[in-house]
Amino acid sequence: METPCILVVDDDREIVKAISINLKNEGYRVAEAYDGMQALEAICSQDIHLILLDIMMPRLDGLSATMKIRQEKNIPIIILSAKSEDSDKILGLSMGADDYVTKPFNPMELMARVKSQLRRYMTLGDVNMKDKNNTVIRTGRLAFDTETRTLTADGSPVRLTATETKIVELLMKNMGRIFPAEEIYERVWGEVAYSVENTVMVHIRRIREKIEINPREPEYLKVVWGIGYKIEKI
Repeated sequence: METPCILVVDDDREIVKAISINLKNEGYRVAEAYDGMQALEAICSQDIHLILLDIMMPRLDGLSATMKIRQEKNIPIIILSAKSEDSDKILGLSMGADDYVTKPFNPMELMARVKSQLRRYMTLGDVNMKDKNNTVIRTGRLAFDTETRTLTADGSPVRLTATETKIVELLMKNMGRIFPAEEIYERVWGEVAYSVENTVMVHIRRIREKIEINPREPEYLKVVWGIGYKIEKI
């Protein structure tokens, strides 16, 4: 299997250097960029498997870069930011990031998050992965192919991030079952859930915007207040 290449993007070159050293010590290949424009150029010219992305940068900030990347790529994006408010984290996730790490961060925690995102992305992105049931799950306008792990709506592909794909897969395979936010987080992120309601909610909202005709009145991906989320069988 190809050694994953991680793109580290920050206008502080010392931070880029320190993170790069840690990543290389873990056996990863590393690409470096110092603003959002350089990040976009690197993605076009290299095979990147994960992005560590600062927010406050010259020329093109991290949130704007995330939105542009999401127009074409489902590469996992972990935002690194000195902004620690919940509203900042929600904004970052809603723009398309898969995770949000606050500076200053523990290098070991960052490496653990990198491994978690890479594991999920490399598994979901492997078209050779075979689902034992080898079936397509359908509900109304939606169809989820468990072999290729792809979702279509009205026959058209729905572009999902790796995290969104895992959530859709969980809910489609257990259609009608209500999952608390904590269980979704533990199954999808592979970590112990602690105050994760906002994180899960943001991803649910992004999925709704991609699959529902009217996201404010969802037909498929529904919340059961006080309990959790489910995909309705239609």
